[in-house]
Order: sequence, then structure tokens, then C-alpha cells
Amino acid sequence: MKDDDGREEEGTSARVFRPGTTTAAGASLSLARAMAALLLWQGAIHFNVALAAACAFVFPARVAMLVLCTQLFSVLVPADGTSRFGSSIARFICKHGLGYFPVTLQVEHYEAFDPQGAYVFGYEPHSIMPFGAWALTEPASCMPLPKMKILTSSAAFYIPLMRQIWMWLGSVPATREIFCSHLADGYSCVVSPGGLRETLHMNPGLEVAFIKSRKGFVKIAMQNGCPLVPIFCFGQNDAYKWWNPDIKLLTRIATALKSIPVIYWGKFGTPIPYRTPMHVFVGKPIPVEKRGQPTKNEVWYYFAVKNKI
Repeated sequence: MKDDDGREEEGTSARVFRPGTTTAAGASLSLARAMAALLLWQGAIHFNVALAAACAFVFPARVAMLVLCTQLFSVLVPADGTSRFGSSIARFICKHGLGYFPVTLQVEHYEAFDPQGAYVFGYEPHSIMPFGAWALTEPASCMPLPKMKILTSSAAFYIPLMRQIWMWLGSVPATREIFCSHLADGYSCVVSPGGLRETLHMNPGLEVAFIKSRKGFVKIAMQNGCPLVPIFCFGQNDAYKWWNPDIKLLTRIATALKSIPVIYWGKFGTPIPYRTPMHVFVGKPIPVEKRGQPTKNEVWYYFAVKNKI
């Protein structure tokens, strides 16, 4: 990272632009390490599908049963999101995974963020995977907020391996109770209002935000008195190719399971995303008046202010 005098600071995962003050660049990138980071980050679903197929058609019955029991055990046992080993894995993924694209983070008013404060970041678009959101987390070391969580589909926390890794990366289930609990504990939270449903509206070459009917995060921010922060990421939609089968039954099943309702793939049909630059723009915090039960008009007002910015 470069300071105001042009000197470099170490430890950042994404390039950071603070208008009028600072420019920061990630460390040199090893392609092999980037592939390892991305497989750890995105490969859990494919790994579990392959493992299930091996249990069904390759492994002897005893081995298959042992593997399945181990997988079930890994889901049921509480995961430690603060272990040293987990923190090291998270830093490795953020450093090499974000640097692979690379991700650029531009903060409109860096000094406006209070390290002791809690903010609600409204991140758009969701895309297949909101890669840019992880540039805001503590392992990435790009923002001055030491306590940060990303609200993620609760389905991710029922998938072996993904559950542990994403928890190390700062993800928590996207439920109202957990959202409010972390804000009360002083954590800033990143939420993508469009969510998985937004993927149904994606178009190649276009950045689509499905947020008109998604104002719940604004209400929660008001109830907790937490400033709203608008964020938009450009280039993220190009990380994967996808196909929307447009079958209502499949969409309903995917929605019920809280999973992505489209079929997607990366390089050579793998979970490795395509290498495409991403630019994340972080707006200035919008102060909100704390209201225990905000009216619809009050929610609409802050929602309109956020989207105007």
C-alpha cells in the first residue's frame, strides 16, 4: 500500500484508492497460490458433489459410510471462526484470491469511517458470487473497520468445508436475528439486498441491481442507528458464465434451498472464476436517525438517498 508520500505499506489484498490521499496495491501474485486460494474459496460444492459420487459408485460400503459420517460430523460440530489457523487461511484466500482478478477498492471518504462504529453496507450487485464484498473484510485489511461480517445465504453453512472456510472469511448466515445481533455487538455488516434472486435478472455485459422491493436492510439499519454505506462493484458479472433454464419448478426449489437459481461455471467448467478486473466503489456513510419502529415513509427516504448516491 502506498501512503500519502508514495511509500508502500504491506499486507493489503486488493488495490485501494482513497480519493485525494492514498493508493494501495496488492502484493505480487503467484498463479499457483491464486488457484489454491480460489479452490479453497469456491471449490467446496464441487468437491462435495465429487465425494458423494465416489461414495455412491467407487468406494466400498464401509469407506463410503465413514466418509459420509465424517462429513455429517463436520456440519454438526460448532465451527470456530476465530482460530489462528482459520485466520491464516482467510488472509491467504483474500490476498491471493482477490489479487487474482484483481479487485480494486475505491473509498469516497476513508476518514469518515470510525473504527469503533458499526455500519450497514448495501452491496450491489450480488452476481453469481459477490467477490468484491470480501475486500471489505478484516482479513483483506483494506478498510479501517476491524469488526466486519458478510451476510451469506444460510445454505452455505450446511455444506462441509465451505462452512468452515467461509466462517473464517467473516461470513455469517443472512438471518434477521443474526444481522441485528452483530450490529448490536459493534460489527459492521455487508448485505447484498438483491440476494440470490438477483441472479435471475442478470444479463451479459450489464450490471443489474434488483433492489426496489428490498428495503429490509434499511429498516434494520434505522432500528440499530447504524449509518448506511452504498457500495457498487463493476465487472463482477463477468467472473462466471451462466445459463438460466427459466423453469419455474427449478427456480422454486433453488429459492427454497436458498441456493443460486441458475447454472454457472468458470474456467474449463471448474469453480475457478474467469480473470476479470473488478472495481468496488464505497460511498460516504449516510447517517440515519435511530427509530425503534420506523415508518414506511422514513424507510423509503433513506432507501432513496442511498440509491441516489
